[in-house]
Amino acid sequence: MINMARNKYKYTIKPIPLDNAGILLNEALFHNANGYIGIRYDFEEEYPEGYEFIRSQYINGFYDETEVSHPERLYGFIDEKQFMVDVANTQTIKVYLGNEMFTMFSGTVIDSSISLHMDKGVTVREVHWKSPSGKEILVKITRMTSFFQPSLFTIEYEITPLNFSDNLVIESVHEVDVENFSDPEDPRTAVYCQKCINPTNCEIRNGASYIGAITSRSTLQVYSGVKNVLSQEETPEHYVKDNTAICVFRPMAREGECITLRKYTVFCDSLRYENCIDQTYLEMDNATNVPLEKLYEQQEAYLKEFWDNCDVTIKGDKESDTALRYNMFQLLQSAGKDPYCSISPKGLSGEGYEGHYFWDSEMYIQPFFTITNPHISRNLIEFRYRTLEEAKENAGLLGHRKGALYPWRTINGKECSGYFPSGSAQYHINGAVAYAVIAYFLATGDEDFLIEKGAEIIFETARLWVDLACHYKGRYHLNDVTGPDEYTCIVNNNYYTNVLCKYHLEWAVKIYKMYEKDQRMEELLKKLNLSVKEIRGFGKVASNMYLPYNKGLNINPQDDSFLKKNEWVSEEGGKGKTPLFMRYHPLHLFRHQVCKQADTVLAHFILEDAQPYEVMRDSFLYYEKRTVHDSSLSRCIFSIMAARLHMKEKAVSYLGEALKVDLANLFGNTKDGIHTANMGGSYMAIIHGFGGFRLKEGHISFYPILPENWEGYEFKICYMGRRLNIIVKRKEVQFILEKGSPLDVMIYGREHHINRNIRVPLLENGENIDEV
Repeated sequence: MINMARNKYKYTIKPIPLDNAGILLNEALFHNANGYIGIRYDFEEEYPEGYEFIRSQYINGFYDETEVSHPERLYGFIDEKQFMVDVANTQTIKVYLGNEMFTMFSGTVIDSSISLHMDKGVTVREVHWKSPSGKEILVKITRMTSFFQPSLFTIEYEITPLNFSDNLVIESVHEVDVENFSDPEDPRTAVYCQKCINPTNCEIRNGASYIGAITSRSTLQVYSGVKNVLSQEETPEHYVKDNTAICVFRPMAREGECITLRKYTVFCDSLRYENCIDQTYLEMDNATNVPLEKLYEQQEAYLKEFWDNCDVTIKGDKESDTALRYNMFQLLQSAGKDPYCSISPKGLSGEGYEGHYFWDSEMYIQPFFTITNPHISRNLIEFRYRTLEEAKENAGLLGHRKGALYPWRTINGKECSGYFPSGSAQYHINGAVAYAVIAYFLATGDEDFLIEKGAEIIFETARLWVDLACHYKGRYHLNDVTGPDEYTCIVNNNYYTNVLCKYHLEWAVKIYKMYEKDQRMEELLKKLNLSVKEIRGFGKVASNMYLPYNKGLNINPQDDSFLKKNEWVSEEGGKGKTPLFMRYHPLHLFRHQVCKQADTVLAHFILEDAQPYEVMRDSFLYYEKRTVHDSSLSRCIFSIMAARLHMKEKAVSYLGEALKVDLANLFGNTKDGIHTANMGGSYMAIIHGFGGFRLKEGHISFYPILPENWEGYEFKICYMGRRLNIIVKRKEVQFILEKGSPLDVMIYGREHHINRNIRVPLLENGENIDEV
């Protein structure tokens, strides 16, 4: 059951669960992040002895390194990898009523709740507590990571005595004696646990504590600053011991009167700043020189613009409505907003996948921002542009004479995958990055960015495809690669990879032709030593790319060998069971027709024009029987394609589980962090699935359908400086131009001009669905 509130932007749990599993789950569900910093939601007070918890705070793109051991080391295997670092603990606040410390694990919790306010960008914990001796207090704790000032994390801690007056002791801690979390039983988390950040200095300056630290191997520096401000006129006591700073207040508490502690934390790192400590001083001054209420107002204004551009409402299914909005907010919290970082599969909510960036960023998450808040999408591409040289080095390491190959998993641009069959062999990440660049251009028309940065990415990664391709009997083949399905590795002609390669190369040629007379294009070709002849070669490979097709089944085989394998007859994976990769040897899986996730089905979604409707339908039905959805990236794609094929009941069923992966903890591992890519996929399942939205060259198109159990839904699209609101009802669909100049759109295969708003009848029975 998903907890809902009257305010559609509020998610609440009441009462707060105090079992260990609930504590760990809510650390991730209620974490605070803004794309730069992330703070897991731990209680400010202590936990009972024996409790497992992960009191961690992260900086996106900030990492340490560790050696990678291979029993049989071969050429090109990685020697070390990066991983996200727990940088500090600035959450701890202890409150003493005489000799009794406030904790929800002693005395009596009369009432409690924890809420995420997605329109205000804060989490609020409220507790009515009676101490063992009978003293009652109300505690309200508001936490915020600022979108307006990304370095800033605040805690507003309010204490109201209800039946007593007495002196309190409030102790606020700032420390960097922290360790990363590990779980040796789960390959999705680190297999080591170590202290990887070391304090270098600690000082008290202008009433604030500042601690510098350096990572063990990468030698990156981070500074954190903490300032505590009490509502009462009370002089704080500062203590420094073992590079830990403690601030103590001893205020007089009077019955019925609220005492408020405001704790400001700022972070700065050496990736982004040449002088971390001076920047930390500046960030602290910026934060504390304005009232906290003003910081809240700035946060709310930022989120108003965000929701104005992207809000989605599902009518008649409140659980799905709540889950979708929660997912969209988490995408915003997770997305890097500068060129030094991207989006991890767990965002900034936990250490699953070690904070690495994968193809998920471009194929599942970036589409959300591209059509709602494209400036964030541009920033994500900036990260790939910044690490293009590392991608070129990676291509050379794998034996390629030209081009760039983006690493399968990375933080700083270098490969972190130590298992190449389902890692480095997934060359399709090049296509994902190119697809994201093209989609951003199609949605914004940002020619300057395309010519100055996007084209360079497109060309260098296109070169890699040409070098990889093998010409055989008039066709170009891509051999020994792995597609999205990680239960089928090192194959020839993975359909998804081949068709994405074809699309990528076609666009490389198209971009050149569009701007061949632009001086900037001429300068780029010189910079890359890229000839017109080589560009024509892109087109030749694209035109003759082999795309697997089986006439008897009328499907696109996932690869050349997939149909020759035995059927999977053992138990299924998926919901309620550990994934197959944790129960079977990889080779056993590789030799069967069993799919971890959508592969060919995903290709039919993103590149539907490559195949007839009937081939996509028959392929969907074939792979549906062979996919166990052991990846959270899978069900959302099956929902989209079921909707595309007008299988509404299946589409709703797949969507229901995709939406609630985290709020219902369907995979049982949300404690390690949220599933950001699935969150992006569940958004796409609404917009691209039920809304039938497609971003095409020169136009956008829609084919809305309405599930039987919904009353209606509405969503927004930002396109070429315009904003459209699409309202789907039982009998009609309304298109409202909220911002920008009039435009033409395709609706149910026909062109419509939108000057202000139009209404069209809702097609219920799939008429002309093959014209989408």
